[in-house]
Amino acid sequence: MKTLGLFLLTLIAFMIQGDMLYDFKSSSQRDWMIVNDGVMGGLSKGNLEINKEGHAVFSGKVSLENNGGFTSIRRNMDAMEVDPESSIQIRLKGDGKRFQFRIKESSANYYSYIQYFQTSGDWETIEIPLADFYPSFRGRRLDMDNFKGKQIEEMSFLIANYKEETFRLEIDWIKLK
Repeated sequence: MKTLGLFLLTLIAFMIQGDMLYDFKSSSQRDWMIVNDGVMGGLSKGNLEINKEGHAVFSGKVSLENNGGFTSIRRNMDAMEVDPESSIQIRLKGDGKRFQFRIKESSANYYSYIQYFQTSGDWETIEIPLADFYPSFRGRRLDMDNFKGKQIEEMSFLIANYKEETFRLEIDWIKLK
């Protein structure tokens, strides 16, 4: 009976906790790539490092020169099955700026599903329902339905607030709930 109780507690904790999509404490920054607006001639510079606490630090400077204006970090992964009724949870600490979290059902898609989030300057856990992610390509909303997919193959963070600015976003983990 004691074993059954422990099993049920573990199962309940797992269900509350959700599926870990990425934990920077137990993973590597090499799983992520930096994509700056240099792909379009821009001069923005993003950087990604893991600090001594085991958090990712995405930082840099967004430049509007040469038609620039964004920097991002991206992770391609094996397709992970999702329930479209799920949410993404991210434990993070931003610098008070607005960022985007992006997902792709297939990394081959030319568009991403995006959602903005505002940071407070403090550690917080944000939650974004998958159904709230809308399709976008090069900053333009597409005339398509919001995310209804059954899988995720790519996720990314992006900053593009139409102004020159420095930024810093510290990320602890990303979960599917």
